[in-house]
Amino acid sequence: MQSTLTQTDIRGSEDCLYLNIWVPQAKKQVSTNLPVMVWIYGGAFLWGGGQGANFLKNYLYDGEEIATRGKVIVVTLNYRLGPLGFLSTGDASLPGNYGLKDQHMAIAWVKRNIRSFGGDPDNITIFGESAGATSVSLQTLSPYNKGLIRRAISQSGVGLCPWAIQKDPLFWATKIAQHVGCPTDNTTVLANCLRITDPKALTLAYHLDVLNLRYPLVHYLAFSPVVDGDFLPDNPEKLFANAADIDYIAGVNNMDGHFFAGIDMPALNRPLVKITPEEVYQVAEGLSVVKGPAGARAVFSLYSQVWSTDPSQEVMKRTVVDMETDYIFLVPTQQALQLHYQNAKSAKTYSYLFSEPSRMPVYPSWVGADHADDLQYVFGKPFFTPLGYKAKHRTVSKAMIAYWTNFARTGDPNQGESNVPIGWVPYDPQHGYYLDINHDINYESAKQGLRTPYVDFWNTAYLSLPDVPVAKDLK
Repeated sequence: MQSTLTQTDIRGSEDCLYLNIWVPQAKKQVSTNLPVMVWIYGGAFLWGGGQGANFLKNYLYDGEEIATRGKVIVVTLNYRLGPLGFLSTGDASLPGNYGLKDQHMAIAWVKRNIRSFGGDPDNITIFGESAGATSVSLQTLSPYNKGLIRRAISQSGVGLCPWAIQKDPLFWATKIAQHVGCPTDNTTVLANCLRITDPKALTLAYHLDVLNLRYPLVHYLAFSPVVDGDFLPDNPEKLFANAADIDYIAGVNNMDGHFFAGIDMPALNRPLVKITPEEVYQVAEGLSVVKGPAGARAVFSLYSQVWSTDPSQEVMKRTVVDMETDYIFLVPTQQALQLHYQNAKSAKTYSYLFSEPSRMPVYPSWVGADHADDLQYVFGKPFFTPLGYKAKHRTVSKAMIAYWTNFARTGDPNQGESNVPIGWVPYDPQHGYYLDINHDINYESAKQGLRTPYVDFWNTAYLSLPDVPVAKDLK
């Protein structure tokens, strides 16, 4: 159950904990011991489902192309969302993380049962995008999954993202309680009252505003996992020892922040609407709100240092996208890769940047890979609906499915059933190797030092600035 995108009604049902399984269709015999890939969908922990968006019965998360091309089993699952999945009082009354526990139960179900479908229960890879990628990251860090997960892939999201953990869940639980008329002075009474509240009312009690926001949208994503002392026993950055034997791929899209920036500054996607340096400064101010004016000045001066004396509209608009991409996705992903590498025992670590330009016709021509643009390629849409794509898009899709399924099979994206266009060098913090994925993958696609000056800034100079008090309703 979740709100519709207009947030005026609900769709879906409380009876939702189902999963889907795709098995490659071999001609003669049933395969055995196939690698298993379990997909966790994104949608800000508010929206989404195991089948994904549907256009003429063509579901986004249809696993057939991945299963057939990579000779793997694909599983997609559902988990509870919004208040029903993540509301928490921050104590034992409503500990939270119900959506994560649903994911965990689905992974455990796969472990117990996938042999009956020809899968290898000792070779499970979990992969996901956005909130699903953050979920993947947190599942690898939770002690509950010990021995269940062999490998993991996070596409545009990790447990260290600024929106991944809700630090003040009681504030939001109280807000929901007030909205549906539950008492708020005692968490036990509050929790018991919410449990007998109509689930539709509970789901619609939270409304994510996207218009006229005082701060960037990323700060308003209220329902997300919490450090509950149990499923997540500590802050994510302290739990990477739990992933010491889990092979890991993590990466971002080169303009992942474009979707968010377009909401924070609608002029970005309107070529005739001009923006000013002052408006760019306001975005820097909003992103760095916890560091106050000193943070805003530091962020703005770093990102505007590439400007000429009279920067063009495109340069300024791209700067806004870069700031949001780095803050929301890229910097925390690089940090997670580093922590995974440092804690790894047997596990390998791989980093990527997805940079195939967006296919959205309404976007300006300079827009690269926006948030979620990678999904169509991972799920093989250029093959499934060939008329909607060009040959170059099939090149990207073929490469991604090859790397992803090889990795699921062997822990090495270069080795497996599928040929890949170029060797993907494992990540290490000294060199920062990563693969730049687009339709023109060649020897120059193996790169190093992904936006290093910016990553270093956020992880050192920015963090060393003192925090300032911020409004309660911010993440």
